Amino acid sequence: MAFKITNLPNSNILKAGTKAPDFSVPDQDGNLVSLKDYKGKKVILYFYPKDDTPGCTAEACDLRDNRPLIMKKNYEILGVSADSVKSHKKFATKFNLTFKLLADTEKDIINKYGVWGEKMLFGRKYMGIHRVTFLIDEKGIIEQVITEVDTKNHAQQIVG
Repeated sequence: MAFKITNLPNSNILKAGTKAPDFSVPDQDGNLVSLKDYKGKKVILYFYPKDDTPGCTAEACDLRDNRPLIMKKNYEILGVSADSVKSHKKFATKFNLTFKLLADTEKDIINKYGVWGEKMLFGRKYMGIHRVTFLIDEKGIIEQVITEVDTKNHAQQIVG
């Protein structure tokens, strides 16, 4: 099942060199998480469409399985979707995810980072979350934006 992002060239997706917008939303355990909590740390902020779907599961499990390699590069992982705390908890438990999943049910972060937009599946256009990853440095500046995410090898895209 291939998703085509139809609006990337004209999108509002934040670019490298931009200050990463702060946010405060609950994680899968209901704890409030803010980007400012990670000041002085590098962050992988990855956006994904939906918990427990094939591509999103492959991406999350690849990040989980490669977390030691990611940690050697001093990155913390934060996954974001519009799913609820309850949905994130179920997803994290089912796949033993060892990082925070942020429940952006109001699409605050999703809109701030510009990842909400038109998508196409089987010729049908609809609005949804684009699968995009932002690598944020210790000072809160976006270092890199990955828009062509390889869900099964995403950790390698990040750490090289």
